[in-house]
Amino acid sequence: MAEHPHQPCPFVSCGSSNAFSYNDDGFGKCHSCDGKYPSSGKTFDWVAEKYPTKRGNNFMSFTPKLIEDVSDGSYVNMRGINTKTMEDYGVLTYGDRQEYVYPSGGIKVRNLSEKGFYAKAGFKGDELFGMNLFTAGSSKMVTITEGELDALSVAQMLKSGYTNPVVSLPSATPSKKLWENCAEWLNSFDKIVLSVDNDDAGNALADRVSKLFPNKVYRVDHRPYKDANEFLQAGKAADFKSAWWNARKYVPENVMNSTQDFLSLYKDTPEHQFVPTGIQALDDKIMGLMQGHFTVIKAPTGIGKTEVMRFLEYNMLQRGIPIAAWHLEETKLRSLLGLVSYECKENLTRRDLIDEKGAEERVIEAIGKLTKDENFYQFYLSDGQGADDLIDQIRYFAVACGVKFVFFEPIQDVLVGSSEESKEQMLADLSVRLSKLSAELNVGIVTIAHTNDDGQMKYCRMIGQRASVIIDLKRDKESEDLTERNTTHLTIEKNRPCSEEGKAGMMRFNTETFTLREV
Repeated sequence: MAEHPHQPCPFVSCGSSNAFSYNDDGFGKCHSCDGKYPSSGKTFDWVAEKYPTKRGNNFMSFTPKLIEDVSDGSYVNMRGINTKTMEDYGVLTYGDRQEYVYPSGGIKVRNLSEKGFYAKAGFKGDELFGMNLFTAGSSKMVTITEGELDALSVAQMLKSGYTNPVVSLPSATPSKKLWENCAEWLNSFDKIVLSVDNDDAGNALADRVSKLFPNKVYRVDHRPYKDANEFLQAGKAADFKSAWWNARKYVPENVMNSTQDFLSLYKDTPEHQFVPTGIQALDDKIMGLMQGHFTVIKAPTGIGKTEVMRFLEYNMLQRGIPIAAWHLEETKLRSLLGLVSYECKENLTRRDLIDEKGAEERVIEAIGKLTKDENFYQFYLSDGQGADDLIDQIRYFAVACGVKFVFFEPIQDVLVGSSEESKEQMLADLSVRLSKLSAELNVGIVTIAHTNDDGQMKYCRMIGQRASVIIDLKRDKESEDLTERNTTHLTIEKNRPCSEEGKAGMMRFNTETFTLREV
């Protein structure tokens, strides 16, 4: 790139015959008036021909347009930004408006009295403000802000001059065309530093830029301020410089890359992510029910899956663990009285039994004990609600209520399909979402799945494929031996967290108390 020093200044306000330096990239500076070219200053008629700004296909083509006479405009201090910085970027104020001239000559106007913006002189919003002031690759780093005043604030705090390019997006939601126009210029720098707001728009912007320019995007931590201009107005330029120099490489939220990311994963992940089930032989295999995992209990109809789940629910409540439960095949009252029977150690699952045994006061007392700490949430979905509603409900319990485990059953009855094929697809989708949701929220999700005669899960094998743990239940309902007829055998078919599989104990149902116990 050739430099051409000792050239005549292009600006009418200067007129120097030999103080201007111009290069083949189409940029220049006058060492007499300190004017930067191209900019909004009024130029002589011969300038466009002598100092062309176009650089063929290797660079975004800028053809600065002559704008109106700026004699009535002035460089005004605003929000901590001094007149020198305003002049460097050619930002003039005209009464109640301030104008930002973009590389191709389009003007974005800020209405100071109404605090709004409007376009002028063919402004398209498909280029970066200030980009024409800096030669491509002139520094290792370029800083991008969300607003023009933030760009000026950063430039002033960093005292950037020509050595540290600072530019601004025309808005928080830049167009695809902008990135196409500016990609080569931005790629000429080793690092792209984002100084953007810490809000949803800023996060979305950072995600997009990091994908467009992988492994070279860094983000300034603005805390405790909103943006760069707030640092400047608070007199915290030194703090901003420190945050700028310590900007961390940005990767989307769903990606971990830095040492700090992995140290946080190690240090911040809860130490105890499992709760013993109260079934010793089962705990010997799986340690307990796991938070952050999707657990499936499977068996044919009539084996006693619901009672096994109820045993697990009661065990959680006894340990003070917040849970939510939904039994689709029972009434809400039956589900509650099933837990009451465990608390009272007798069969109080129906009102006639409660009346017959004179147990009204004991039932009320048991309900009080089960719910006094508000750790139990019983829920249901209405007709017409489906997978999205279930996902939203689980998210609500985990985030808003601090629930650690969500029990619901059976999974096949949550969804209604027009055919077996459609139901299979819907269940597959739900299973994938549940497994991801449990890991995202660190909540244990436990469900029941009906099986066919061959032991496979009805409608959808994906239920088992997405489960972290599968507990298979078997019971000989036809046995002549009453004890065996009431004994459920547990087997671990899949155990992703702990690996151990095989027989995991037995549970025996007491017909007098309507409760299970380990044998």
